[in-house]
Amino acid sequence: MSRPHTTPVLITVTGADKPGVSSVLFAVLTRHGVEILDVEQVVIRGQLVLGVLVSADEDPEGLQEAVEQAMATVSMRVEVELGDEVSTTPQAGSSHVVVVLGRPVTARGFTEVARCLAALDTNIDSIRRVADYPVTGLELQVSVQQDTPTADAALRSALVDVAARSGLDVAVERAGLARRAKRLIVFDVDSTLIQGEVIEMLAAKAGCEGEIRRITDSAMRGELDFTESLRRRVAALEGLPESVLDEVSGQLSLTPGARTTIRTLKRLGFRCGVVSGGFTRVIQRMVDELGLDFCAANDLEIADGKLTGKVVGDVIDRPGKATALRRFAEDFDVPVAQTVAVGDGANDIDMLSAAGMGVAFNAKPALREVADTALSHPYLDAVLFTLGVTRAEVEAADADDGLELLRP
Repeated sequence: MSRPHTTPVLITVTGADKPGVSSVLFAVLTRHGVEILDVEQVVIRGQLVLGVLVSADEDPEGLQEAVEQAMATVSMRVEVELGDEVSTTPQAGSSHVVVVLGRPVTARGFTEVARCLAALDTNIDSIRRVADYPVTGLELQVSVQQDTPTADAALRSALVDVAARSGLDVAVERAGLARRAKRLIVFDVDSTLIQGEVIEMLAAKAGCEGEIRRITDSAMRGELDFTESLRRRVAALEGLPESVLDEVSGQLSLTPGARTTIRTLKRLGFRCGVVSGGFTRVIQRMVDELGLDFCAANDLEIADGKLTGKVVGDVIDRPGKATALRRFAEDFDVPVAQTVAVGDGANDIDMLSAAGMGVAFNAKPALREVADTALSHPYLDAVLFTLGVTRAEVEAADADDGLELLRP
């Protein structure tokens, strides 16, 4: 038996959001025996936009009149389109997710992003806000016309340029299961999980800050081999009392958003830890307080209660960081593709390159060039927004745990 002729009908309802709008509309659709093909709804600042695509077997004009009358009873505006010009082809899933972060996100900056996507023939499928504090975050689901490695690379490169021009942070990821499957995250410590550099704090105790800072800056820019720079800096600390390590440990200051980030990721089942070119003795207290799952750092040699100016054991240098990431992923049975690494310096290059997603946090140019995402605002919880976690979800989970909402 042949299928009766059907007419596609697209219904768009707008107005102030209120209870009962959907129930009134779908009651009408039920009486007319239509087939639901697609539904989308969004609420922006209390304003509802509800779109329903249906297939009507008979009397589409009668359906249109009934819908218009029903929506008038709840003071909603409605637009009804009939006929074959209404597309019934299901929209393919988005190919990429673009997260735009700014403080603020200006109209000019967002226009740059939109123009860039249009120039690449990339369609914006949907937009949602993921954060209003401490930065504004917008998540765009987008689709490239020809989803190829070349198109992927062109999209990422073009948006890097837009970010540089507009002062926004723009993160690009593949859409789909891979984005939602991250399970382990590794943070660098100095100038990432904490503010400042531990070795410079130790140098202040030894009175050699200038020398240490010059060596550190050179290493972070990639101008000096990290292992050699570490040995030279540690040598300058020879003779410091062992007690200084505990003093500095108590003076560490977490980066804004660090506790929120760790707390939220652990709720999601992430394994969280640090891989640092710093020193285990100094950061272990912080590791314990945050409840981190793992830690890899360097060990200072101590003799007769004083630092000898030497490092013992394997050095956690640039390749050592990547090795540690892979080791922890294996320990927790997590594929490397499902890992995230966050760092700021040239010695993090191999680690970020090895991870499934590499995040450059207020980073040196050498690291930004190889990272999947570069964040320039000094709030570590921006990492959450690039992973698709919204600020509202974070605050709702904190409220459920009885934690006080802290905003300026």
